[in-house]
Amino acid sequence: MKSVRRTGTEPELRLRRYLHAMGLRFATKRYGLPGTPDLVLPCRGTVIFVHGCFWHGHNCRHGLIKAKSNAAFWDSKINANRTRDRRKAQELKSLGWSVETVWECELNRPSKLRALARRLRRR
Repeated sequence: MKSVRRTGTEPELRLRRYLHAMGLRFATKRYGLPGTPDLVLPCRGTVIFVHGCFWHGHNCRHGLIKAKSNAAFWDSKINANRTRDRRKAQELKSLGWSVETVWECELNRPSKLRALARRLRRR
């Protein structure tokens, strides 16, 4: 797990390239916010989390993969991640931020990315 990166992951970089190409500007490091969002759009009052489907327990074929060894550990870890994600999103909302979550599997679906860009432009 030590080799798993927190920032600069391939899904995050793909989303950053897409949003930049759409003319949306963002910050990648904004300290002091709960949950350390991957992207922050301060002028739009929005933060974006880019979640890996396995690590955050998404309900898709990538997120439903069961670990073959030490299954109890992984189940509790992923459940703890999901609980933490909900708590941090709620903290950000209480501070006035809009919270968007982009799942790794959604980056392969242009319609999802276009919908995200439209929502961001409206704010």
